[in-house]
Amino acid sequence: MSSDTSARTPTTPAEEARVDPPRARRGLGRRRPPEGPRATFRQLLPYLFEHKKVMTVIIVLSVLGAAASLGQPLLVQRVIAVVEQGGALGSLVWALVGLVVVAGLLSGFQHYLLQRTGEGVVLSSRRRLVGRMLRLPVSEFDSRRTGDLVSRVGSDTTLLRAVLTQGLVEAIGGSLTFIGALVGMFLIDPVLLGLTVLVVAVSVLVVVLLSGRIRVASRQAQEKVGDLTAAVERAISSVRTIRASGATEREVAAVELDAVGAYERGLQVARISALVVPISSIALQASFLVVLGVGGFRVASGAIEIASLVSFVLFLFLMIMPLGQALGAVLSVNQALGALGRIQEILDLPSEDHDDRRTAADLAGVARVETTDAVTFDDVHFRYPAAPDAAAGGVDGVVPDDDLTVLRGVSFSVPAGGRTALVGPSGAGKSTMLALIERFYDPTAGVVRIDGVDLRALDRDELRSRIGYVEQDAPVLAGTIRDNLTLGSPGATDDDCRRVLEAVNLTAVLDRGDEGLDAQVGEDGVMLSGGERQRLAIARTLLSAPPILLLDESTSSLDGVNEQRLRGAIDAVAEDRTLIVIAHRLSTVVDSDQIVVVDGGRVVGVGTHSELVVSTPLYRDLAKHQLLV
Repeated sequence: MSSDTSARTPTTPAEEARVDPPRARRGLGRRRPPEGPRATFRQLLPYLFEHKKVMTVIIVLSVLGAAASLGQPLLVQRVIAVVEQGGALGSLVWALVGLVVVAGLLSGFQHYLLQRTGEGVVLSSRRRLVGRMLRLPVSEFDSRRTGDLVSRVGSDTTLLRAVLTQGLVEAIGGSLTFIGALVGMFLIDPVLLGLTVLVVAVSVLVVVLLSGRIRVASRQAQEKVGDLTAAVERAISSVRTIRASGATEREVAAVELDAVGAYERGLQVARISALVVPISSIALQASFLVVLGVGGFRVASGAIEIASLVSFVLFLFLMIMPLGQALGAVLSVNQALGALGRIQEILDLPSEDHDDRRTAADLAGVARVETTDAVTFDDVHFRYPAAPDAAAGGVDGVVPDDDLTVLRGVSFSVPAGGRTALVGPSGAGKSTMLALIERFYDPTAGVVRIDGVDLRALDRDELRSRIGYVEQDAPVLAGTIRDNLTLGSPGATDDDCRRVLEAVNLTAVLDRGDEGLDAQVGEDGVMLSGGERQRLAIARTLLSAPPILLLDESTSSLDGVNEQRLRGAIDAVAEDRTLIVIAHRLSTVVDSDQIVVVDGGRVVGVGTHSELVVSTPLYRDLAKHQLLV
């Protein structure tokens, strides 16, 4: 590891909430969004219709299987009648055996197709969910827990498989068996059928009454699983800090508390399910006893023959079996709908692209402002979306100057091809300005322009292709060094990668093993030091070399030697490019063409170092301490 220092100042939007009480009060931190609408069975159908060809085959197999099953009681009745008359069975026995084998083969093939289709439903739901999730506005990630989102992709989508594999399609085929059995029983003895239907109707009524509770309990259980996943993700991602703080036992207790919550919600589902599952057994036993008792009496009285009673009992089993499948289908579908509600909650959110198209259409007629400046802030106000009435925009588009607003009437221009530094206390809104330039958020009021064009009138992909952004936390993705470098430049060669690594004094990481650029960096770049992670993030931006570079505390984790080397690399690549940098070291600021001093969401000074030392008391005080926090 390098000898880079780890000093850093919290200035990212999320960190500003921790140091700025107004933002903390409005709840920018991770929170549970309001419970979304419940899903309906109609919303489940598109997932099934994606596999309509296979579903058609499955239903055909169900029909054939039902026919093979319904033929068995009729053959048994015929066999008994022939035996009673002393005749030869001949091919009847072989026909019966054939039906049993065919029914078994059809059932096995249908089971395979159901499992395969179930996995297909899970795959398509995950594709939709991930596709939408990774395109959500950044504000959604600020208000939602990462672990809960992961749980929706993993746990919730898995429950959709149960719709197919635990009874729904089988219940469709079983309904044919059920109807066929009813017809057969009616032809044998309508009286016995009436008594049997009476017993079954009671069980079906109970299941219908419980189905709604199952759906609610299932959604609550999945939410608790999401809480647990979020707690585990939080603990694992911060395990070093937790160990160093001696907080292991407290974190274990906190995760266990969420585990117990998930357990208790799971028990609630189990208790309701426990009322449903025995119903099939009770219905079978009660109807079987009724048929044996009343049927025996009717045989004794000569109303029906013994062969007919045996056939009726076999039809009874054929009727109860699909009934059990139907009851299981009710249970699995309601559990799946509970999970689908959480999935639909994400799918129903507008994507960043949708918001982009809508805003661009609204601003289609906005004229371009003639300017030589690369970036312009024009009376910009901003509140994070979690604030009450954040989207209201105040009266006539002007945001009131209250303690909930992060930026308050910010105006300044960044000349093209120059270096502009943003300085000020923590929580002043510096990182928020960079977030607005990247269009992670849009202003609540006012306009941010690039080359005279309102950012909201530009396609986000086009905008971001012109901007390189290095975050303060210098995120490194799990994978190889090459994966991280080429994230924004997939066509870069190995020579290009080595060139930027040399520019940021990071070639030493290639010499630690034989893998070179294919060396793994570990989860969140754990195999690298803080300074190495930061330099790797900067190298990634230097590789793409966009017209505008945004650097947020890009040298905060570097020692003096590496900072000087990196400044040289940035100066080289920044030639003829616009550079906007947030820095806490005076050495990074003094050479800037322009310095913008921010305090409390307002611009309190703009100028060069020598000018601001004279004109702006805040800057003079910061410069006096040689540290811009």
